[in-house]
Amino acid sequence: MASFGVVAFIFLYLLVECYARPLYPLPSKTDYKNRQPLQTFRPYNIAHRGSNGEIPEETVAAYMRAIEEGADFIETDILSSKDGVLICFHDVTLDDITDIAEHKEFANRKRTYDVQGVNTTGYFTVDFTLEELKSLRVKQRYPFRDQQYNGKYQIITFEEYIAIALDASRVVGIYPEIKNPVLINQHVKWPGGKRFEDKFVEMLKKYGYKGSYLSKDWLKQPAFIQSFAPTSLIYVSNQTDLPKILLIDDVTIPTQDTNQSYWEITSDAYFNYIKDYVVGIGPWKDTIVPVVNNYLQTPTDLVARAHASNLQVHPYTFRDENMFLHFNFNQDPYDEYEYWLNKMGVDGLFTDFTGSLHQFQQWNSPFSPKDDDASELLRKVARLISKYGKK
Repeated sequence: MASFGVVAFIFLYLLVECYARPLYPLPSKTDYKNRQPLQTFRPYNIAHRGSNGEIPEETVAAYMRAIEEGADFIETDILSSKDGVLICFHDVTLDDITDIAEHKEFANRKRTYDVQGVNTTGYFTVDFTLEELKSLRVKQRYPFRDQQYNGKYQIITFEEYIAIALDASRVVGIYPEIKNPVLINQHVKWPGGKRFEDKFVEMLKKYGYKGSYLSKDWLKQPAFIQSFAPTSLIYVSNQTDLPKILLIDDVTIPTQDTNQSYWEITSDAYFNYIKDYVVGIGPWKDTIVPVVNNYLQTPTDLVARAHASNLQVHPYTFRDENMFLHFNFNQDPYDEYEYWLNKMGVDGLFTDFTGSLHQFQQWNSPFSPKDDDASELLRKVARLISKYGKK
């Protein structure tokens, strides 16, 4: 009888352990009722590749940390493996942020491909199966950031990334990019003549992502689709009404698919055209406010003109380290947030440091305009003070 009790205890223990762990890539096994909704009353905190200022980018741990720190959206770049599985990885090559160089079995996989008009040599994701990619480990991109997590985390799939958002205890949006679609469509082929963009949208639909911006469906599972390729955004507009963001590169770099200049795609005429397909733009911040000798110059009218065309503006990328802060901000990232959110009036920020942006917003705009009940405001103030008092 005693042995039966021990066996039963072990069985129950293993059962609990199994169900306590997130089951990736099978979103979502967690049923959170009455989850805290996405905040929509202040600019969005967009976790750029997760909280990658602290943990290697686009890993499970980086996204989990970003959610813990208060991200509204977790952002990712979608590429493909050789066998057509969509993965979360920024670079088209594996060289810079994985341990590929240590895998001698892959030494003969180095190739040279044309990437946006530039001959690029390296180990390309499109030349490795998912199984092979999973054998690699990711490392921190910048040597001046925390190196303790190097070699601990795998490359994850688009499906695993979605699981992280859906399994969060509050509503967390996703912000995936259709990355380098020209290159991917050249090197990866799917059955039935499907394109990279088709597979991208299929995955979103599979897990219930749908609805126009701020619709009931969208608020339940928020998502923005982003890309530097206008033709990809126009193409997927025929497949989903999810909101889309046109990313805009430096003033010297044309669009990767249509070869249009920065000046053309930021003109009023182009805004009037593209607004039928996108809800906003995502420019590099130094094109909005030019920089000379690390000092900000007179801001352009890009934000005002985008807003006049009813387009949101989500600039990238905000980083806390001194080397990324212009002298105007006195080496203080809060000064930079203050400038962009309150003076420039942008609608969201891509940041490597989700936690610092969240804390800044909590202290500067913690309440929704709907919080007009005095007792509710007092309760929120008490919770805010209690949160910081525990640190």
